[in-house]
Amino acid sequence: MDEDEHSEADDYRLAEQGHHRRVGRPHSYDEGTIVDAERIAAQLRSDNPPLGARGRRLDRHAPFHIGLMASAGVAVTYGVVRLLGTASSVLILVAAAMFFALGLEPAVSGLVNRKVPRGAAVSLVIAAVFGVLAAMIVAAIPPLVQESRQFIEQAPHLLQEAQNHSSAIGRLNERFHIQQRITGMVDSLGTSTVLRAGQTVFGALSDVGIVAVLTIYFLADMPRIRATTYRFVPNSRRPRAILLGDEVMAKIGDYVFGNILTSLIAGAATFAWCFFLHVPYALLLGAFVAIIDLFPYGSTVGGFVVALAALTVSVPVSVATVGFYIVFRLAEDYLLTPRIIGRAVRVPGGVTVVAVLIGAALLGVVGALVAIPVAAALQLLVSELLFPTLDDA
Repeated sequence: MDEDEHSEADDYRLAEQGHHRRVGRPHSYDEGTIVDAERIAAQLRSDNPPLGARGRRLDRHAPFHIGLMASAGVAVTYGVVRLLGTASSVLILVAAAMFFALGLEPAVSGLVNRKVPRGAAVSLVIAAVFGVLAAMIVAAIPPLVQESRQFIEQAPHLLQEAQNHSSAIGRLNERFHIQQRITGMVDSLGTSTVLRAGQTVFGALSDVGIVAVLTIYFLADMPRIRATTYRFVPNSRRPRAILLGDEVMAKIGDYVFGNILTSLIAGAATFAWCFFLHVPYALLLGAFVAIIDLFPYGSTVGGFVVALAALTVSVPVSVATVGFYIVFRLAEDYLLTPRIIGRAVRVPGGVTVVAVLIGAALLGVVGALVAIPVAAALQLLVSELLFPTLDDA
């Protein structure tokens, strides 16, 4: 081995130290000049500061900076805003897919670190995710079919009870005109409403399919996406950007993994509670709570649904179910979340609530879902970039 080959191998090993072990694996020479930046990033990494010292300020008198500021007029800015507004629905789907891809990236890179090819690692992770979803759907179908069959069989009896003025249902129907209200509601819906509902369901399923496909593509091509993104950063600031960017992506992955883990715990606790108290459809309710708990404060909504289902057993069981979810909510907020998610994102509780409210107001369900990792990323950037600048001012 000559001196140049030896130097190149040493540079690559040093660059490997600057490459985040849970993001964009495997590391290769195909990343081009990013390898050089990661070699410098490995030299910047230390215990204090762990993400490298701040780089020098941008030259505000540089020709590129002056030209960029001069060209960014009101018309251009207005056009960009209008363009983003027009494509907002598509951009939300793309952002959601990238969020899920970043969430699954630590699992893929973990397999790559164990000598699994990236293509096989992506296939294994995607197969595991879709396998869990398919298992939940398969578990939910039999209870739904059974419940629908029971309702169809009991419908004539319920109709007779509603027309019997001596029964409790009949007295309620006579007092509140329930049958007339339901009939009028069905008549008022009409064909157009049914068509709109069908279009809404079809659109939602299409959006889910688009997000799933984009997530797979983003996850498979994450090393190239990562390298290309860092190429937009000036070379003098690229090592620092790599350290900060990889840390942000790792936090998103930790949040998604922790969120899934706490949701599985919520689903398992729901199943156990319903099973031992003989609440019907324990498996279906557990799966429902596990899915809805993926969203902030979803277990509260899930607990309300389970409490309604517990009314079919008895009122005391329903009241006990409400108490169970109050205790579980406190345990999730002050025990599970701090231990599982809090160590990764390190976002204060007040900031979490505000972030979820703002995210939900801006982007609805997607905004509420990504609010906490976005807040964690902003908190990291503020502490690493803004506060040191203000302290030195």
